[in-house]
Amino acid sequence: MLGILRYLAGQPRPVPAGAIARELGLPRSTTYHLLTELAAAGFVVHLADDRLYGLGISAYELGTGYLRQAPLQRLARIPMSALTDQTGHSSHLAVLHGREVLYVIEERARGRAPLVTDVDVRLPAQLTASGRAMLAALPAATVRALFPGPAAFVLRNELGPRTLRELRQLLAEVRRLGYATEHGEVTMGFSSIAAVVADHSGHPVASVALTFPDADAEADAALISRLIAPVTRAAAEISRRIGGS
Repeated sequence: MLGILRYLAGQPRPVPAGAIARELGLPRSTTYHLLTELAAAGFVVHLADDRLYGLGISAYELGTGYLRQAPLQRLARIPMSALTDQTGHSSHLAVLHGREVLYVIEERARGRAPLVTDVDVRLPAQLTASGRAMLAALPAATVRALFPGPAAFVLRNELGPRTLRELRQLLAEVRRLGYATEHGEVTMGFSSIAAVVADHSGHPVASVALTFPDADAEADAALISRLIAPVTRAAAEISRRIGGS
């Protein structure tokens, strides 16, 4: 049953029972039996006129219950705190909301000034290391839908990508490196490095970032090289904690 729910959750629209049986390698009779049981419990809805199956109201209630309990923040808090203690730099966890990132955790390093990446702050995703780490893990078609034209590219300090082509080039580099950076696009005088947190299907559910004051190009490059391992390890640990990859 869980396999069916996971499969339906990953589909953009309701699907026929035959597709479920084929994709999961189940006999048709077993598939129909499981779908009937799930429908009776409200986890699946049968759209009889279209001969399709989709997620039901009970699945929605599970999802909203997940959000109410904020398990991502709870599971990420200890790795985030350890990351800040290890590096001496403020860390934050962000999630993607359309073309913006929403910051849900900030672990401020001792003696560091407050940053604009405080909890509940939203920023343009393409400008932040946090957003770039997540955008790079999305399908190209999704990125294109999020940034359909020049009006989608909001700037803060006249820095950052201004077109879909520039954004694609930047995201290709993020995928090649395995982490994302930004230098002054959000706040002048500060840079960030971030790595993606992925679920069991590889979908980006969040990102972990460290932010630090700029020094000079050579010093910043050296610092980033030292921060790559800690930030990617923290992201991998949070991914593991949520059952991801």
